[in-house]
Amino acid sequence: MIQPRSFPFGLGFFTSLLLLLFFYVSKLYFFRQYPYHIIGPHARQPLANNIENSTLGFEKVFVVGLPERSDKRDALALTSSLTGFKIDWIDGVRGETIPDKALPFGVDRLKLWETNLGSWRGHMNAVRTIVAEGISTALILEDDMDWDVRLKSQLKLIAVGALDLQYPSTKTSPLPESSPYGNDWDILWLGHCGEVFPELLEENAIEPPTDPDLVSVFRKYTIYPDSTVPPPEHTRGFQNFSAHPYTRWVHTSGGPICSFAYALSQQGARKVLFDLSVDHLAGPFDNALAGLCRWGRGKERLGMRCLSVTPPLFVHHRAKGAVNGDSDIQSIGAGELREVGTTENIVWSARRNIRNSLVGGIMESQFS
Repeated sequence: MIQPRSFPFGLGFFTSLLLLLFFYVSKLYFFRQYPYHIIGPHARQPLANNIENSTLGFEKVFVVGLPERSDKRDALALTSSLTGFKIDWIDGVRGETIPDKALPFGVDRLKLWETNLGSWRGHMNAVRTIVAEGISTALILEDDMDWDVRLKSQLKLIAVGALDLQYPSTKTSPLPESSPYGNDWDILWLGHCGEVFPELLEENAIEPPTDPDLVSVFRKYTIYPDSTVPPPEHTRGFQNFSAHPYTRWVHTSGGPICSFAYALSQQGARKVLFDLSVDHLAGPFDNALAGLCRWGRGKERLGMRCLSVTPPLFVHHRAKGAVNGDSDIQSIGAGELREVGTTENIVWSARRNIRNSLVGGIMESQFS
């Protein structure tokens, strides 16, 4: 039997418990963080808090898009604002406006679509801006991107992985302090529509696995368990996600497809501007950029240092409305309408949770 004096104590204890639960749930849904035991403090992340800034730990965040696609600009401006970062626009280009004299060596206008040429030039304008303005690091997004509302928490873990791959022998030594992602990278490939691990590429499969350079290339930083990775049946990519559920990797780039989102260091931007414009151009922009990472790794070439995230953090969003509005490069789905927007590989889609973010609601998963 409860004694009269114990009742106020029990009520107070129960009330305190409810308050603690409320603040925990609030943190989980409204501050959008990973559980503490997954993120936690990390000695190898001296500038982790910089990722909380208005440019995600980079000096700039650029978005490439055609000026007339005001629908995409409206959506991305709102979504990035609600996620807590600022974007600067780089106007996309119509391929037919590029004169023959301005095309790089190797381009055959009859074989490369005008829309691919326009995409290439828009990205080159972003890369040239980084070089010309001396920007130390910049993230470049395409204008139809989506991400998880917990993006900043995700990037903190990606930064740990990037540091681990760049500085594997300095686990107790101070790390470079100019960027939370480290200093020894050219391209961080954060958004793509498929990526292979470098050990699966045919040029590496015939090499002995004891080769010191390949051992370094094959290293991976594994994030597990990662609650922002969809269930295996909803995770898309070239990996076996059933065997590795709720797992994300940071690794040397193999052959990413699509240029959804990538970060460049100043040195990386210079290499890209040279290899994809000043010197030559081999195919559509995303293929050429992937080829630069794949074939330009050797010291006798450009010594490319490319890192990828798999599954990616940024993915193309298919918005509700006209399906043919998805792409400015090719015509698809003429006359079709989509009732609900969707994004592959993103659990708490920032685009689909705009209303919840505006009214302080609970974030909703695409897969529950």
